[in-house]
Amino acid sequence: MRSKTDPIAADPSTRPGLPRQSEGDVRMRGFAKRHTVAQALQWLDTQLRTLEPETIPLSAAAGRVLARDVSSDVDVPGFDRATMDGFALVASSTEGAGPYSRLPLIVVGDSMPGRPFDGVVRPGEAVRVMTGAPLPGGADAVLPAEFAEADGGGPAASPPEGGHYVYALGTVSPGKHVGRRGEDITSGTTILERGRTLRAQDIGLLSSVGQGQISVVRRPRVRLAITGNELLPAGTRPAGFQIADANGPMLSALVERDGGVVDFPGLVRDDRQSIVDALHADADIVIVSGGSSVGVEDLAPTLVAEHGELAVHGIAMRPSSPTGLGRLGHRLIFLLPGNPVSSLCAYDFFAGRAIRALGGRATAWPYRSIRAKLNRKISSPVGRLDYARVRLEDGLVEPLAVGGASVLSSTTRADGFVIVEDDSEGFAEGAEVDVWLYD
Repeated sequence: MRSKTDPIAADPSTRPGLPRQSEGDVRMRGFAKRHTVAQALQWLDTQLRTLEPETIPLSAAAGRVLARDVSSDVDVPGFDRATMDGFALVASSTEGAGPYSRLPLIVVGDSMPGRPFDGVVRPGEAVRVMTGAPLPGGADAVLPAEFAEADGGGPAASPPEGGHYVYALGTVSPGKHVGRRGEDITSGTTILERGRTLRAQDIGLLSSVGQGQISVVRRPRVRLAITGNELLPAGTRPAGFQIADANGPMLSALVERDGGVVDFPGLVRDDRQSIVDALHADADIVIVSGGSSVGVEDLAPTLVAEHGELAVHGIAMRPSSPTGLGRLGHRLIFLLPGNPVSSLCAYDFFAGRAIRALGGRATAWPYRSIRAKLNRKISSPVGRLDYARVRLEDGLVEPLAVGGASVLSSTTRADGFVIVEDDSEGFAEGAEVDVWLYD
C-alpha cells in the first residue's frame, strides 16, 4: 500500500487509465470549494447586456420586445366621427323633441365609413350616418337611430329634391355620440415605450398609427448541447442501459418561453472534439447539459477552461451543485447537470436569466408567486440553497422533494417550488413561505 505522501496515491490524475489533469480540473477530485448562488449571479450579471435591435414586419412582432420608443405622427382618429348609427345634425334642431312632440328634419344625404357626406348640415337638416363614419361639416351631434322615426309624408311643405323627412323623438346635446379627432391618440405622443413585450392589443395600436415595420431587440440564439453516450433521441423508447433524452425537449421549451431561438441539431457525444465544436457554435449562448460534474467523462468544464473562461464551477445549491458558468469569445456558456431536475433548476437560476436579459426582458423569474403556510417542515443546512418542490393541498404547502435530482416526475407532480436561502436552516411547520408556481 502506498503512503499518503506518494504522489500517485495523492493525485488522481496520475492513476492508471486516467488522463493527467490540469490545475482546476475537478474530475475524480470533487470541488475544493463551491460558490454561493449570490456569487454566481454577481458574476453573471456583469456579463449581461441587451442585444442589438433588428427591424421586423408588424405581422411578426407579437411577443417581441420593443427596442425603441414608438411615437405617433398621426391623430387617431384623424377626423371627427359618429359613435352611433343614426343621424348627424345640429344639436339645437332637436330642442323640445319627444315621443309626443316629434320634430321633423330633412334628410339631405348619407355619411358612410370611408365615404363621407360632401356638404354642410344646417339647422333643421340631418345626414344619415353609420358608426365610424365622418361627421359632416356643420353637424355637432348624432341622434341615435332609436330616437328617430321615418315618415314618408312629412309636413305640408315638400323637402328638397332627393331629400326626405325623419322625425326626432328625443333631444341630444352638442358633442353627443361624437368621437373627436385625436381622442384615442394625439400626434407627437409616445404610444409604447422601449422594453415592452408586445401583446395583441399593442400590435393593433401600432397598426392604427401606420407602423408597418417595428424595431425590436434581437432574440438570443441558444445552442443546446445535450451530452451523454447513454442517451437516445427524445421520444425514443428506452432500451437496455440507454435512456431517452428528456433535457433536450425540456430546455428547448424553456428557451422559447424566455424569448430565445433554439439551435438543437441533435445529441452530442462525450468526446472532446464533439463538445468543443458545440462550444464554438454560432450562438449568443451555449447550454451544455450533462458532463459538468466530477466524473472522468465530465469533459465540458475542462474544455471551457482551455478554450475560454470558466468563471464558476460548483455552486452551493441542491440540486444543481455541479453547475458551471463561463465565456468562450462572445458566447456565454452554461454547464448544466445532466439530471433533469438539476438541469431545470440551474436553467431557471442562471441560463434563463441570461436569455431574458439579452433579449431585453426582465431578469426575474417568469413565475407568479403566492404566500401560503407549510403543512410540515422543510429542513436545510446553513450554507446551501435548496430548491424544494411542493404541492398545494387545501391551501397548505406540502413539500415533495428537496433531493432526487433525477426524479423529473417530482416537478410534474408539484405545483411549484420553495427556495430555502443559504443562510437558513429551513422552515418550520406552519411557517408562511413564498411558493413560485410552475404554471
